[in-house]
Amino acid sequence: MTVVVFVGPTLSQKEVRACLDATILPPVRQGDVYRVARDKPDAIGIIDGFFEGVPSVWHKEILWAMEQGIPVFGSASMGALRAAELADFGMIGVGRIYEDYYSGTLQDDDEVAVLHSPAELGFQPLSAPMVSIRATVARAQSEGVLPPETAAAMLRASKNLHYQQRLWPEITAQMNGHPGVADFTSWLPEGAIDAKADDARAMLHAMAEHLAGDPPPMSDAERTEPTLMWKALRRRVDGGDPDADQAVVDELRLNPDLYARLRDRAVLALLSREDASRRNRDPERADLVRQMADHRARAGLVRRADLMGWLQDNDLSPEDYEMLLADAARIEGAVTARADDLDAQLLSELRRSGHYAKLRDRAASKANGGTSERRTGADRLRFVIWYFETRLDQEVPDDLESHAISLGLAGRDAFYDLIEAEFLYCHRDGGPNDAPA
Repeated sequence: MTVVVFVGPTLSQKEVRACLDATILPPVRQGDVYRVARDKPDAIGIIDGFFEGVPSVWHKEILWAMEQGIPVFGSASMGALRAAELADFGMIGVGRIYEDYYSGTLQDDDEVAVLHSPAELGFQPLSAPMVSIRATVARAQSEGVLPPETAAAMLRASKNLHYQQRLWPEITAQMNGHPGVADFTSWLPEGAIDAKADDARAMLHAMAEHLAGDPPPMSDAERTEPTLMWKALRRRVDGGDPDADQAVVDELRLNPDLYARLRDRAVLALLSREDASRRNRDPERADLVRQMADHRARAGLVRRADLMGWLQDNDLSPEDYEMLLADAARIEGAVTARADDLDAQLLSELRRSGHYAKLRDRAASKANGGTSERRTGADRLRFVIWYFETRLDQEVPDDLESHAISLGLAGRDAFYDLIEAEFLYCHRDGGPNDAPA
C-alpha cells in the first residue's frame, strides 16, 4: 500500500511515521499532486504547502487525483485550506482548522502561514501560526491565566503582526503592562497549543483508519475539464516541449538588438529572484496586483476576456502569469533599493552606449533657458497630457506617483518639474523639438 504525505514545518518525518507508514514529500506546490497521482497511490495527504515565492497547489490537480479514484485528505495548513474549498467535490478535511475554514470562521491564509527554515534544515518552524496563538490564548483565558481584556488585546496585537514576525517573545513584549501577561509568560512553555500539529496527527490517524478498512476507490469525483490551462500544467510536469521552446529562442536570436535587451532583462530577473530569496522578501499580493494593473493598461487588456486571450496566445496559465508579475515586482524592488547608486552607473552606461554627449548638451541648453515662474495646476495638467499623449504617444498613467518613483524620482512633484522643463524647452521660439535619445 502506497501513501504520500506532503508535510514540512507542521510535523517532523519521525512524527509522521509514528502515525502512518507513508512516503513523505516536502510542502506541496503546484504540479506536485498531479505528479504523484500519476503513480496511483492508495491515498494522498496534504498538510503543508507553499504560500509565497512559488505557485500554490492547484485545485484542479487535486480534483484530477480524486477522479483517478485516489482519496485526498487535507488538514492543518494548506491542506485545511484546500479541503475546505474542495470538500463539496470529495476532498476529505480533518480537524478544527479545516472545520473553521469550511464554516467561514477563518478566511485569511495568514492564519496558518509560518516562517520556516529551508529544506536542508528540515523546514523547522520559525514563527507561531495564528491558529495556534488563538488556541493557546483561549486555553489561557479558560484556565484563568489571562483576563478576557488582555486575551482580546493579545489576539489583536498578534493578528496585526506579519505572519513571519509572530513569535511569542515579540507578542508578549507588546503586551507589557497588561494584567496577567507575566503569569502567561511563565505558563506558556507548558500551556501552549500547537493546533496545526494536533490536526495533522488527527488526519494521519484518519488516513490509517480509512485505509485499514480497505475502502473502494472513489467513484463520484468531479470530472476535470481538459482546459488549455490544465493541459499546460500537465505538459510542464510531464516534460513540456523543450524543442518548441528552443525554437522560439532561436527565432529571437535572429534579432540581435532585441535579443540583447531581453537577455539583459532576463539576467536582471534572475539576479532579483536570487536577491529576494537571500533577503526572504518575496513580493506582497499588493505588488502583484499593481504589476498586473500596469501590464494590462500597457497591453490594452481591459476586459477579463482580453487577459485570458492574451494568456492563451502566450502559452501561459494564471499561475505562470503570477510568476511573471512576481519577477517584474522583484526587479522593481531591486531597482528601488539601489536608487541612490544608480545615477553614476547610468552615466557610465550612457558613455558606453554613445548617448552621453548629446544628452549633456541638451541638459545644458535646457538649463540656460530655465524659468523660476510657478505654474498652476491647469498648466501642470497640460504638461502631463502633452508629454504622454504627444511626446510618448501613450495614455497618461493612473498613478503618477508610482510612475515618478519608477523613474528614480522622489515623487510626483519632481516629475512635474521634469516635464515642465521639457515642455518649455521644446516650445521655445525656434527651439528644438527633438526627443531625448
